[in-house]
Amino acid sequence: MQFINSNITNHLPKITNEYINNKDQISCFFNRKNDVENYYDQILEKKSNYDEKLRKILTSVLESNYQNVSNNFKQIQSINKLEKSNTYTITTGHQLNLFTGPLYFFYKIVDSINICKQLKFRYPQNDFVPVYWMATEDHDYEEINHFKTDKVLFNWNISTKGTVGELRTETLDKLYLDIINFFGKKNINARELLKLFKDSYLKNEKLSDATFNLVHSLFGKYGLLILNPDDIRLKKIICQDIIDEIKNQESYKKVTETNKKICDLNFTPQVNPRKINLFYIKNNIRSRIEKENSFYKVKETNIIFSESEILEEINNFPHRFSPNVLLRPFYQEKILPNLAYIGGGSEIAYWLQLRSFFNHKKLTFPILAVRSSVLIVSMKTLKKCKKLDIKISDLFLNNYHLTKFYLNKINKLKIDFTDLKKVVKNNFTKLNEISLKTDKSFLGALKAQEKKQLNGLDKLEKKLLKSQKIINRDRLDRLMLIKENLFPNGSLQERQINFSQFYLDYGKGFTDVLVDNLNPFENKFTVISL
Repeated sequence: MQFINSNITNHLPKITNEYINNKDQISCFFNRKNDVENYYDQILEKKSNYDEKLRKILTSVLESNYQNVSNNFKQIQSINKLEKSNTYTITTGHQLNLFTGPLYFFYKIVDSINICKQLKFRYPQNDFVPVYWMATEDHDYEEINHFKTDKVLFNWNISTKGTVGELRTETLDKLYLDIINFFGKKNINARELLKLFKDSYLKNEKLSDATFNLVHSLFGKYGLLILNPDDIRLKKIICQDIIDEIKNQESYKKVTETNKKICDLNFTPQVNPRKINLFYIKNNIRSRIEKENSFYKVKETNIIFSESEILEEINNFPHRFSPNVLLRPFYQEKILPNLAYIGGGSEIAYWLQLRSFFNHKKLTFPILAVRSSVLIVSMKTLKKCKKLDIKISDLFLNNYHLTKFYLNKINKLKIDFTDLKKVVKNNFTKLNEISLKTDKSFLGALKAQEKKQLNGLDKLEKKLLKSQKIINRDRLDRLMLIKENLFPNGSLQERQINFSQFYLDYGKGFTDVLVDNLNPFENKFTVISL
């Protein structure tokens, strides 16, 4: 295993990268950094303003979710602990991707498990429970209806306008046959994969239940609790907050103020708030609520409420109101005794927009943990890299710069005109200074000549690189095969490949390797060799 500095991998949004680098300029956007020692104060703060009455409702929901689940001993233990005021959660959330989707789904959950382990060691008087918050109310079907290996895309063709949690799984029979044809039944790991898919998706009627079953099968032994937030008992907790959102647009005001500060620091806000950050759910639709004059309209429907009517609807049917991406974090943190949220780079970027809103609502803002990013490399591939004298960290360069870097590495002739270009620019800077003191009319001609000379150097550099590529074609082809294998479609492996590709070779031990090796307090890109 090795670590690569996240500053050179270029995989995080700029503001998230600044967060892990502990830059002072963004300190106003978060509460505490994800360091073990910071959890002491986080525990005290959460303890002081978490409504302990909510534990009974929370544990009641969890008990009903797990009452008919097999191998639930650890979960029942954790639920019992959650009834006590010295137990806290570490939470991650994710969409209901088919068969878990890309690999980073695993990394988020493993981080939540490992943070709990380290916190228990550091603060033994407390208990810590990892939680997976299922995004059952999401409706971005096209983001969740597939999964990939390096050779094939498995796609679930179905349409919906409602929440993905309510999707019926009966149409997955055909896809299951495709999976059998691809993975076969040659070894025990392949048979286990097929059983996982069949037991989860073909024996449960809804996608929410199927995902619950799958994730419990994969991570239940580590004590993970799975929470489905689409529950009227939980929605009642935020009933007044939904009313406040409808009447006062508090989240819009606070996030808009924060976004201005973010823009002033030359960052781009990850999400722009809407006036009302709620969806309405009913009869297989999930659509935005917008205020038009004195009425509240559900977009893409004929549903219209007056203010009194929508307030009555909220009080009677709070489960029909669904928070969007900016309001969901508030919902989560209000009902859970939560200390930290684990998210990807883009998720952390929008959480950084929310602290002011949390302060306004007098709710503890969680510690933000940037999930582990991982590249899994086979020993065979490592040997190929060694033979080519290339490091894994070099492969994070784009193809053009990787080619240029490698040709300069293996050849005595260095094809890099960066220094020459600096000389040209410096010379024209001096010429501009002379022109300003003598005749400003020459400035245009100087600028044109500078551009012409720099373009000439670019063209010459590319021609020389092209000739070297022809001479070293064999080694470059082998290099690019390694790059494509580890960065499929020019993207990070963790954003493309499904766990099944590795489960086929390593079985249940694959998850154990992740749990044993990922450190959620290490803000570097992790390379694991298998």
